[in-house]
Amino acid sequence: MGKVTGFLEIDRREAKYQPASDRIRHFREFTLPLPDAEVANQASRCMDCGIPFCHGPNGCPIHNQIPDWNDLVYNGNWEEATRNLHSTNNFPEFTGRICPAPCEEACTLNLEDVPVTIKTVEQAIADKAWKAGWIKPEVSAHRTGKKVAVVGSGPAGLAAAQQLARVGHDVHVYEREPKAGGLLRYGIPDFKMEKHYIDRRVAQMEAEGVTFHYGANVGVTVPLDELLENHDAVLMCGGSEAPRNPELPGQELEGVHYAMPYLVQQNRRLGREDVSNEQPILAAGKHVVVIGGGDTASDCVGTAFRQGALSVHQLDIRPVPPLKEDKLAVWPYWPTKFRTSSSQAEGAEREFAAATLGIEGKKGRVTGVKCARVDLKRLPIEGTEFSIRADLVFIALGFVHPLHEGMLSHAGLSLDRRGNVQAGDGDYATTVPKLFAAGDMRRGQSLVVWAIREGRQAAQSIDTYLMGTSVLPR
Repeated sequence: MGKVTGFLEIDRREAKYQPASDRIRHFREFTLPLPDAEVANQASRCMDCGIPFCHGPNGCPIHNQIPDWNDLVYNGNWEEATRNLHSTNNFPEFTGRICPAPCEEACTLNLEDVPVTIKTVEQAIADKAWKAGWIKPEVSAHRTGKKVAVVGSGPAGLAAAQQLARVGHDVHVYEREPKAGGLLRYGIPDFKMEKHYIDRRVAQMEAEGVTFHYGANVGVTVPLDELLENHDAVLMCGGSEAPRNPELPGQELEGVHYAMPYLVQQNRRLGREDVSNEQPILAAGKHVVVIGGGDTASDCVGTAFRQGALSVHQLDIRPVPPLKEDKLAVWPYWPTKFRTSSSQAEGAEREFAAATLGIEGKKGRVTGVKCARVDLKRLPIEGTEFSIRADLVFIALGFVHPLHEGMLSHAGLSLDRRGNVQAGDGDYATTVPKLFAAGDMRRGQSLVVWAIREGRQAAQSIDTYLMGTSVLPR
C-alpha cells in the first residue's frame, strides 16, 4: 500500500462530464479524463483492505486485482499496472467505460459514501497503455492443431476467442453482423463508448491468429451441424436478444418500437453502415416516451435527446427508491437507491410507480401513453389514470432469453426454465457433445463483466476438453 493515509487526506474525485447543453449536440464520448497525477492521487486512496470486497464475487466478477494496480499507479508503475489489469480482464477499456462499477459499491470506503474511483483508474490505465504502445498482439509460440468455432462476437465471444488463440488453437469467430462487437457495437451508444476501441481489439486479435467471419448467421445461413463437423469444439455466445413483451393494447400502432431496433439503427447510422432499407426511427421534433427504468431505457433517452427530441418521459413501475441505502443492511452488495444516469440528467422527466396501461393513437399512429399509479404490489390504483403525449414510444423492459429460432432450434440441446441454454457452471458444456455456451445466452441478461468472465472461463474449459489440461486462468 503506497500511501497509508491516502484515504484520509485525499477527497474522492470523479471525472467530470461536458455540460449537458454541449454533449447532446454530438454522439461522441463526453467524459473529461483526469490528469495522470490526479488518477494517482485517487489510486492512493485504496486502503488495501484485509478482505478486499471490491474484487470478490459481488464486487468484480472478473476478479480484477484492484488494490494491486491501485498501488502500482500510485507508485508510477503504469506499465506493470497494465500487465496486472490484463491478467484478469481482456478489455479494460470497455469495462472502464460501460461497467456500472459494482466494485465501487463494495469498496470499504463506500461505508462513508466515498469509495475509491476504481472505474476511473481502470479506464486511465487502459487508455494510457494503448497510447504508450504497451498493448501488443500476444501470438502463441506453438499451434495445437485444434480448431474452435465461436458463435457471436460480443464481450463473451471476444474474450473466449482471444484466450483460446493465445494458447495455440485455430479460432474462428462467426458473427451475424457486418462488424464485430455484438451489443458493445450495436447496442451501446457511441456517447458511452466509441467503436474504434472495438476495432482496435479486433485488429489485435486478428494479429494473434483469430479469423472473423462476418455476415455468418449460424443456424440460418451457416448450419450449426457444419460447424460441429468441421471444428473440434463450438462455443455459442449469442447473447440474450428476445425482448420482454408487455402485450400492451395499442402496441401495434405506428411509432411504437422495442428499444434495440432503435439503438441498433442509430449505431449503424453512426458506423456508416447502410440503413436505407430500414424505416427510419428518429426522435427529432417529437415527444418521446420510454417504458422501462434500466440501462437500455436510459440509452434510448440519451439517443433521443441527441436526435433532437422535444421532450422525453421515462416510465418506471418501481417506486421512487431511497436517496441513500442502509449500508449495514446491504453492503457490500449492489444497493437499490436513487440513481440518475448521465442521459437522464440531460432533461428526462421520470415517472415512478407508473404502470403502462396501453398506447393511445389516432389513424394508426401513436398519440400518447395511458398510465396509472401503482400500489406496493405494482397493481394499478383505480382513479389515478393519466396520459402522456407521445409521438414515439420505446419499450425497454429487458430481455427474457436468447433467440430460439435458428441456431438453438437446430441444436437439439436443453434449455433451462427461463429459456436460456442449459450449460454447466463449471465446464460450460451443453447437453450436445462438443457444444459449449457462455455469456448472456447461458446466464440471461447481465453485465459486460459477467460476459467477459464467462468467456474466459469457457475458454479454459474448452482448452481442458481439447488438451486434457490448461494453463488458462479460471
